[in-house]
Amino acid sequence: MASYAELSTTVVWLLLQMIERRLAKYRRAQPQEKVWSLSGNYRTDYRMAIVIPALAESQSLPATLSALALNSEGLLAQTLIVVVVNQREHSCQAFKDDNQKTLSWLAGNPFPLLNIGVIDATAKGYEFAQKDGVGLARKIGFDLSLECLDWTCRPVLISLDADTLVDSHYLEAIDEHFKKGGQGGAVIPFYHQPGVDAVQEKAIRSYELYLRSYLFGLEKAGSPYAYHTIGSAFCCSAQAYIAAGGMNRRQAAEDFYFLQRLAKTSGVEPLCGTVVAPAARYSGRVPFGTGPTLKQHVDNNLLTYRFVDVQAFAVLQGWLRIVAEHSDDTAVHIMSQAEDLSAVLGAFLGELDFLRVWEKLQRNYASSAQRLAAFHVWFDALRTRQLLTRCSSDEHADAVAIVGALLEWGGAAGTTGTFGEQLAILERLQGVPSPKGGI
Repeated sequence: MASYAELSTTVVWLLLQMIERRLAKYRRAQPQEKVWSLSGNYRTDYRMAIVIPALAESQSLPATLSALALNSEGLLAQTLIVVVVNQREHSCQAFKDDNQKTLSWLAGNPFPLLNIGVIDATAKGYEFAQKDGVGLARKIGFDLSLECLDWTCRPVLISLDADTLVDSHYLEAIDEHFKKGGQGGAVIPFYHQPGVDAVQEKAIRSYELYLRSYLFGLEKAGSPYAYHTIGSAFCCSAQAYIAAGGMNRRQAAEDFYFLQRLAKTSGVEPLCGTVVAPAARYSGRVPFGTGPTLKQHVDNNLLTYRFVDVQAFAVLQGWLRIVAEHSDDTAVHIMSQAEDLSAVLGAFLGELDFLRVWEKLQRNYASSAQRLAAFHVWFDALRTRQLLTRCSSDEHADAVAIVGALLEWGGAAGTTGTFGEQLAILERLQGVPSPKGGI
């Protein structure tokens, strides 16, 4: 629902009062050791807010904002763009100098068409602690954006990165998706920009094949956590953000853990009609993720990720079916079924104390539907990944062979014999119909 216009004045008032109570509760729960502020914005009627963390991004941020500026003027007028210029207390001097260039450039209002707000987390006393990172940058951007939204509609928070390009349908696709209602969170199709040379290009497409094959396997196994986790490619309603407890403060994997929480509280679904294009660059800004992964691959010929094979996804599929089909049975019976399916699965569940967990679910949830929903909250994206890692048989197997077998198991049509063919199939299935055309 995009607007409350069709509801009575009394109902709208009650809804807004409920939202205000939830907002107040959320604010009370947030730590206040430092108080950042949002400058350059004095409105409280935005329908959408885009949050862009920026650490030493003076060279890439202009292209990102230029791409956003190509979107509908009408939607841009209703969208706040928050740039969170940040650094840690002990960031290198080069990063700090670059951040000052970014702040000076933004102060000149380079894009009058865009409603840009700036959060300065570079001044002494406002820098991040060493343990904090991009998660905190997203968090303070989202949290301060909450005060600028029009809560008489279904306002949306959007996560983007300063090295990422978007197309001219970006805001329109997001707006249309949330107008239709649906789940609280959404992920956007992605396609990394071309590498600067053949080596980097091969490395980023290999990483994409890993990401896309993992998502494909989750979907075919029936996991409720079948979505990609790219920090520059997700969004959610503002109410869903609050319900999920807000963004975490992690230096990396903040997107994974936030989306996991979002899936448990409001749901996550794919969004179509647009594609985002993160940079295929080396980066030391985060301890792990795309940048460090590419650097290790190119510099040291080292894969820091592991393709998951069809045997592992088959175990996951079987396990989820066992629980769904035996949700009224005892913990001992379900455990026996799991051990028959896979000794590795049985051992993993033993470590997780599944017998006690299931007995607790039976006590707390009377219906099988409620119990099954609670099970999926417990057996979440992290436990799913841990199980798949344990069940994958050969970490040295050829990636093309692994993905080919997985595509065949999942019933994907088309030729699956080469790297390029596999990647093209997965791109098409995951909403990237023509990546070679660029953005």
